[in-house]
Amino acid sequence: MIAELPPVRLEGARLRVVALPLVSPFTTSFGTQTRREAVLVEVFGEGMRGFGECAAGVEPGYSYETRETSLEALRRYILPAVLGTDPSTPTQLAARWSWVRGHNMAKAAAEMAILDLAGKAAGMSLATILGGTKEEIPSGVSIGIQPSLPATLTMIEGYLAEGYRRIKLKCKPGYDLELAAEVRRAFPSTPLMLDANSAYSLSDLERLRQLDSFDLMMIEQPLAHDDLVDHAALQSQMETPICLDESVESMADLRAAFRLGSGRILNIKAGRVAGLMPAVAIHDACLSQGWPVWCGGMLETGIGRAANLALASLPGFTLPGDTSASDRYYRQDILETPFRLSPQGTLPVPQGPGLGVVVDEAALDRASVHLEVIS
Repeated sequence: MIAELPPVRLEGARLRVVALPLVSPFTTSFGTQTRREAVLVEVFGEGMRGFGECAAGVEPGYSYETRETSLEALRRYILPAVLGTDPSTPTQLAARWSWVRGHNMAKAAAEMAILDLAGKAAGMSLATILGGTKEEIPSGVSIGIQPSLPATLTMIEGYLAEGYRRIKLKCKPGYDLELAAEVRRAFPSTPLMLDANSAYSLSDLERLRQLDSFDLMMIEQPLAHDDLVDHAALQSQMETPICLDESVESMADLRAAFRLGSGRILNIKAGRVAGLMPAVAIHDACLSQGWPVWCGGMLETGIGRAANLALASLPGFTLPGDTSASDRYYRQDILETPFRLSPQGTLPVPQGPGLGVVVDEAALDRASVHLEVIS
């Protein structure tokens, strides 16, 4: 249950784009990224500043939302709906942009910034606000498609040595069965999952069924991003649990997935479902249905990573997520204290007010490639 927060007045806002080079290229069935360009939302009020991060990418691969569509939705519709209004709670403020159809990632970024500000004003951590109960989160790692299988095995060995508790491998048709076989041969007891990012169709049924022999935790989003019916047909013929990602953008989608039997696990990304508050409601529904959930990642900077850890502190998040340490992706994050993996393979849930992290202003300015004031 979301904690009640005192009203805050939003006096101003800024939109910022930061560009951070990745430690190594990250390849999925969508393509290859070499840097993360993230939209950051800053809101001002109560003599403080709140930060939010938008999950949208530069190109419309994972979602129709992009950096540019998010900027436009935020500057023209979402932020003007809440700036300069009477003091209101975060829930009341979010309701003022509910008329905007879609643009979930833009809404989630604004909501994150508001919750950060409200948490700072109330002296409450985001985890406490959301109802979190954990102080540390088991961390998994997501590995993109590599140039060769030996390179993949070397990378897995390195991450396991660092302490990561679960390995997720991106896959696609033709880069799947041999991949799973070789990894299982080398690491027979390692928790392992594959992520297809909608690369398959039901015509690949026999190929996908062969994955049952590799003792996978799950296969994530094998079929079309907007499909639940075919996922149900596939799940009925596979032992490996299907984990839904792109197919669930709302509570209505989730209810349909439950009814159809479209999977058995859900990856919850706050950006995909329009915010942390909707993500909590989806978590609660999964908990009541016995669906395990975990927190997915979108190559976030430390700002978005802090929000993911707060969300993952809720009791239904029982599987290691994509909440990797900052240095998994970035040599220089934009926090004064980047997230570091413990020897036990966990990351700490920030306990300070709001997001509970301190932005490195110098690093933020160096990474910024765009800044505009919203009034």
